[in-house]
Amino acid sequence: MKLNKALPILFIIMFLVMVGFGIIIPVLPFYAEELGASPTELGLLMAVYSLMQFIFAPMWGRISDRVGRKPVILIGIFGLSLSFFMMALSTQLWVLFVARFIGGVLSAANMPTVMAYVADITTEEDRGKGMGIVGAATGLGFIFGPAIGGTFTDISLDAPFYIAGIVSFATMFLVFFILKESIHLSTSGAAAQKKLSWRNVFQGPLFMLYFLQFFITVSLAGLEATFAYFAAERAGLDAVSLGYIFMIMGLASAAVQGSMGALTKKFGEVRIIQAGIFISALGFALILFTQNFITAAIFLSIFGVGNGVIRPSVSSLLTKKSTVGYGMVTGSLSSFDSLGRIIGPVLGGLLYSVFIGLPYISGIILSLFAFVLFRTALAKTNLADRGT
Repeated sequence: MKLNKALPILFIIMFLVMVGFGIIIPVLPFYAEELGASPTELGLLMAVYSLMQFIFAPMWGRISDRVGRKPVILIGIFGLSLSFFMMALSTQLWVLFVARFIGGVLSAANMPTVMAYVADITTEEDRGKGMGIVGAATGLGFIFGPAIGGTFTDISLDAPFYIAGIVSFATMFLVFFILKESIHLSTSGAAAQKKLSWRNVFQGPLFMLYFLQFFITVSLAGLEATFAYFAAERAGLDAVSLGYIFMIMGLASAAVQGSMGALTKKFGEVRIIQAGIFISALGFALILFTQNFITAAIFLSIFGVGNGVIRPSVSSLLTKKSTVGYGMVTGSLSSFDSLGRIIGPVLGGLLYSVFIGLPYISGIILSLFAFVLFRTALAKTNLADRGT
């Protein structure tokens, strides 16, 4: 499958996957409460999904290196669809937990395997473009999904889960009939020839890039968990306004991710990562001065632009430089990302309880720490080779 044909298909697939995932976000807390969930149980319900993603993403990435990308992507999307239908049919809280557990285990296959697919079919020159397209699709799906889910809650609380299940099931058929296997189409054959050893993943200076992604995600998740309270306190913004603000931020992030091809060819991943970290830190600093809807939208968009270019660039750089299979690389990266999403909201909430601006001050600190990690990796390896 040629690059110009495969990437639009991958864009549609990841967009639909994230639309399905996003549909349930607005309704899940209310649905869980109706089944008797306490605030603590609701938090555990949200955490169990990310925990399973953290544990199983590297496993699915490695399996995709062995058996191929397409069957693993199908398993991941099937898992999402199954979990959504299980949640729709839940009459007891424990069933909801089982559904989230199954969804987390199986859907952990989606992101790392799709990114590995991109690495299979792209040259090093086009790798950043491919990763950026996947990131843009993910971001856009996450914008439209909650909007659709919020609309269907007017029908019933379980309607969004049925819609999400149907969307995911339809996406599975799209993958089955249209997407071709990528490993044997790899432009260099490297995907099938690289080592399949965890020791090779977790050694050397490249390992610092995984920690870089972890710290970036922790700061992002902390912002997402606390900004609603911060904006209400500082600017008097309500839920509707916040929805529009996050939509604007998501569109800004998706736009810059969609431009990753031109950006990486002109500046290279190394410079883009460094610029992204500094722009993210600037966004965190500006958020402290939020006064109204306009300033909130502008400051969060600045942060979103900076944060949005980091993950695709790190993914691109790791797949170029790593000595292991692409699936192992992207699976490990997704695992660190999920770990950040587990720790970030908890840390953000604790910091917010001390001082409302502390999650964003800590975001600046974490961003600068990530920058130091990246510079250390640069000093110890040849990341800047070949135009990156």
